[in-house]
Amino acid sequence: MAKYFDVHPDNPQRRTIGQAVQIVRDGGLIVYPTDSCFALGCRLGNSAGLDRIRAIRRLDDRHHFTLVCRDLAQLGQFAQLDNAVFRTVRAATPGRFTFILPATREAPRKLLHPRRRTVGVRIPGHAVAQALVEELGEPLISSTLLLPGQEEPLTQGWEIKEQLDHVVDAVLDSGDCGTEPTTVVDFSAAEPEIVRHGAGDISRFT
Repeated sequence: MAKYFDVHPDNPQRRTIGQAVQIVRDGGLIVYPTDSCFALGCRLGNSAGLDRIRAIRRLDDRHHFTLVCRDLAQLGQFAQLDNAVFRTVRAATPGRFTFILPATREAPRKLLHPRRRTVGVRIPGHAVAQALVEELGEPLISSTLLLPGQEEPLTQGWEIKEQLDHVVDAVLDSGDCGTEPTTVVDFSAAEPEIVRHGAGDISRFT
């Protein structure tokens, strides 16, 4: 049975965040709010956690997970940014964007595009997501909580707890965080490409 945490959306309780992070460190899988939908998250290197996310969402091995990072310094450990891209990403973060970038050697192999050696990274603007990665001290491997057969992600914490009670270890609920996923911008080529139009404003990239 999943633990349920009622978390303040702007000032997350430190004790609650600490309990959730301990679950992640112990190999658990959590549901947590971001600035664009609820997400599933687990620790780096947690292969079983990735398998659980794939099972919940019925994803194949080609699905690309995202590294949810605390800040640009942490993001830069796993993705390469030249000066121009760095300035663009800095201006857009924290925010509702996922960036596809060339991976560094520290990026987990299982998260890389098999041919292009790229990785998806983001820095969310939600206080709870930020508190989690700050307390954890490393990125969360993450995927939008979009269940099979549903057109939009779930938005109610109690409903998520009810539906996923026996397949996740914790649900952090800080209220409705929307149904629109991030805007995905691919910086792996010479010009940025909008891969998915989502919650983030694309005008800065066009």
